[in-house]
Amino acid sequence: MGTGRSGLLLDQFDRARELAQVRLTGLGDEEYLWEPVPGCWSIRRREEATTPGAYGPGDWVLDKGAPDIPAGEYAELARQVAAGMPVAKIAEDWSVDVGRVEEILGRTGPPEPDRTPVTTIAWRLGHLHSCFAGRWEWTFGDRRLHPELLVDFTPDAASALDRFWATVDRWRTSVAAVTDEQLDTVGFSQYPSGSDPDDPFVDVLWETNLELVHHMAEIALLRDLGQARFGGA
Repeated sequence: MGTGRSGLLLDQFDRARELAQVRLTGLGDEEYLWEPVPGCWSIRRREEATTPGAYGPGDWVLDKGAPDIPAGEYAELARQVAAGMPVAKIAEDWSVDVGRVEEILGRTGPPEPDRTPVTTIAWRLGHLHSCFAGRWEWTFGDRRLHPELLVDFTPDAASALDRFWATVDRWRTSVAAVTDEQLDTVGFSQYPSGSDPDDPFVDVLWETNLELVHHMAEIALLRDLGQARFGGA
């Protein structure tokens, strides 16, 4: 077990990665692309995409809807405003207008559940891959390419996994070399799809671990359902 903030976060990351790799062993193309309900988000050929924000640099793109702020982030928005972040900056981070942020901040009572689409394993893996590739580029890389242009999505499950693990391991190697001073540096990551430029890097690492854990848990459930449908060990 590591010590200190970096060691603990890396240990958590390593354990999550280990569990995820076991759960993804043997993933086939049919499971990878399986759409359990109508209207799923997935990866699709560019000419077949129906979502307004679908992205990717190649022939296959990742479904993405119009910009909005999910209900799970409402409490975080309130914390950011209380800490002094301008409403206009929050709107810019989420690519929404100021009115939408003010609407959320003015709500009373618990938020209604998000009406989010069901997504395939291909979508969740592609989303994670895009996040890790983008964060590495805008933290340790040239900070030049837009995150949506960094991952060439593929319908081949084995290729997708090989590329994903390579990107994840590159991130881990770079993070392991970060100093305590860099952990506390606000804006050490300039990843543009979120609040990274306004956060200490230790907060970014915590958030990245959370992203890996919760999406891999969703993927594990989809694998269980898929194997029940298609058979397999």
